[in-house]
Amino acid sequence: MDPYVYFIVTKKPETPLHIKLGSICYISDFTYRRHISEPGRLTKLPVTYLKSLNNLPYDIDVTCMEQLSPEEADILLACEPEDERLKCFRDKDAVQASLGFTMGTTVMVKEEDETLMGIIRYIGPLLEPNYTNPIRGRFFGIELQTPDKGKGKTDGSYGSRSFFRCEKNCGVFAPVSRVTPLVLTSMSPSMAKRHSQQQAQNILPGDSVYFFIDDKYRYGIVLDIQEDIVQISTDKDENGKRGGEIKLPLYMVHKGEFPSGSESMDIDIPPLEAHTNPSTSLNSVVEVTLGKGNTYGIIRWIGNLPGRDDVMVGLELEEACGVSDGTIYGKRYFDCPPKRALFVKLTSCRPDSRFQSISAQNNMTPELDKNEEDGNHDTGKLETVPPISTEQVEKLLIGRMKGIQGHCNSCYMDSALFGLFSCSSVLDSMLFKATTPQDAPIQRILLHNIVNPLRSKGFVHGRHIMRFREQLQKHGYCQSFTTDEKDPEEFLIIVMHHILALEPLLKLYAAGKVQESYCYQIFLDQNHSLVLPTVQQLLEHSFYSEGLKLAEVPSCLILQMPRFGKKFKMFNKIIPSLELDITDLLSEGPQQCIMCGHMAVEECADCFKEPIFSQTGFKVFCKTCSTQVHAHPQRLSHRPAPLQVPKGYINRGVPHSLTRDRLELFAVLCIETSHYVSFVKHGPNTHDWIFFDSMADREGEMDGFNIPEVQACPEVGMYLEMSPAELANQVPRDMKGVAKRLFCDAYMYLYRSTSMCLYR
Repeated sequence: MDPYVYFIVTKKPETPLHIKLGSICYISDFTYRRHISEPGRLTKLPVTYLKSLNNLPYDIDVTCMEQLSPEEADILLACEPEDERLKCFRDKDAVQASLGFTMGTTVMVKEEDETLMGIIRYIGPLLEPNYTNPIRGRFFGIELQTPDKGKGKTDGSYGSRSFFRCEKNCGVFAPVSRVTPLVLTSMSPSMAKRHSQQQAQNILPGDSVYFFIDDKYRYGIVLDIQEDIVQISTDKDENGKRGGEIKLPLYMVHKGEFPSGSESMDIDIPPLEAHTNPSTSLNSVVEVTLGKGNTYGIIRWIGNLPGRDDVMVGLELEEACGVSDGTIYGKRYFDCPPKRALFVKLTSCRPDSRFQSISAQNNMTPELDKNEEDGNHDTGKLETVPPISTEQVEKLLIGRMKGIQGHCNSCYMDSALFGLFSCSSVLDSMLFKATTPQDAPIQRILLHNIVNPLRSKGFVHGRHIMRFREQLQKHGYCQSFTTDEKDPEEFLIIVMHHILALEPLLKLYAAGKVQESYCYQIFLDQNHSLVLPTVQQLLEHSFYSEGLKLAEVPSCLILQMPRFGKKFKMFNKIIPSLELDITDLLSEGPQQCIMCGHMAVEECADCFKEPIFSQTGFKVFCKTCSTQVHAHPQRLSHRPAPLQVPKGYINRGVPHSLTRDRLELFAVLCIETSHYVSFVKHGPNTHDWIFFDSMADREGEMDGFNIPEVQACPEVGMYLEMSPAELANQVPRDMKGVAKRLFCDAYMYLYRSTSMCLYR
């Protein structure tokens, strides 16, 4: 429960005169309840204005204000100036719709004089915490999509902080007043009108447009626009007569040429059996001729559409020249990036001419160059090589020309692959899961030419890494994979999500909803007392400050450390937690009181901020300990919130022996001067660590490739066994071996669930 009640000023108060319409103010819930419970008619409330310079309370007539939920107040606070905020508040449908936005929602954002399309990558505040204000304003960080890439103003950074990552000038931060959803069917009339106003400047008489009506797309030429109504010359009028005219609301009309012979689908009908022609079966790579020429794609669906007798196919195109992401007016049939979906006649498709030299018997899958195959890898065989055991590490991995040989800015990829696969099998499922013919070569190189040689021989030649990068670039995932440095999380998300369609590793529970992702970036507000933190403390503080819980135990947890970009670290040292206790981070399940170990029934966000509790995990208490803790004079204002205790658990006053859910650390990626290296824990002992550098000899090369090296680093264990006070006194440049890089340069921690690993 939020400790404050929020209001927006909708009518000018008599005093003070400087209060503007649209200002947001708040009052503590305790004070508010006390006032409304007093006898007599409530006329005024002592409220404090957000973003006020003096932070003083003013008695304001209640008739001049309307109450807001904490979420509404947070999202409206980002809108400025006040008159724009008030206008947005009165569009209640738009505010309510925006509360449903999540990461990955496709939206339209108004930027200067243009309306651009993008995907939400961040939701939250941009400003540093101001302890006089309980909320900071909720903004939307949006990654622009083709054709609007390059029209933004950021790469996902605001000030000195990076909130998400995208290409230069492809990011936008915007308040709710400038953002509308792309899918419009569920819009209220007021939201539709708002979208119409944004669209009006883009559609003019004479433009070619398309629209969805009578369960299919139709197209025509704009004759006139009157207010929000578009008059269109089309193939059929409202009565079905050919060559007539039709009038539609502006929000239903989309500018552009709709491809001749194409149809889009709006109802969820079962797909037909795969077509008998092997060249045009499900997941075949095909080409189709549109107005602009030949376009290439993969068949993702085959079936019939309303109003059409022809067998139709749903294509995922290589280029963003389609009409949707597989969703039409809120109904999805298959998933693909925005503007990559197109539905055409099956007879309009033919085998991809770029691969005509390949036999039609192989479903259009381009074969790998046989010279790139290791001699002992049979083409049709799924060979399984287990991770390298502790006993094999010294024999297989230690030494020069060991690990993964890099080339031309590939260290981010080399280090990530070495950390994930050398001594762990937690993500081996991605090596064997079914994939598309287009992406099968990428998966095959990863398994047969990278992971298997690494585990069986302890070395991967640089040509295989370059071949892997060429395939990624060839299939359009990034045009600079063979030359430019990337971030490890960008590379991993492309492989896990876009190529292999791996189930998201992480499911986060927040505000009653589950959000999915592959990595978790730790963010901290400034209201913490951490100086030499452990990873456990960083994760707990980040979850608590962001209001997050884990919806389930992840098989693999990839954590990005708090940084301001690659170069600016928030902490000089971070202590690796060899185990993460995530019991108290789970949204379901019993928790133990941090004081006595009994069943916890309350949690307190205010206690979490106190230095005295900063080392003890989440602040959850049994009823007795909560009463004692909050009897302290300095904690009388705290407002503990009840926990949801699972059915079947009853606190009888004795400690419960709860099973603790833990994850174990198996690898760490570090960065120093834009160069990535990795540490891998290969055994159960504290000293069982190895260090991998794909460019160990920066002056030397072999056949144009780097010289990699793997070395044992037992000194890491020596520092892990130190107390925090001892470790704090260590001067980084004086630390033995490569230990300094692990403690001072950590970029990404990789944890696994011990119960979900095949080999340990």
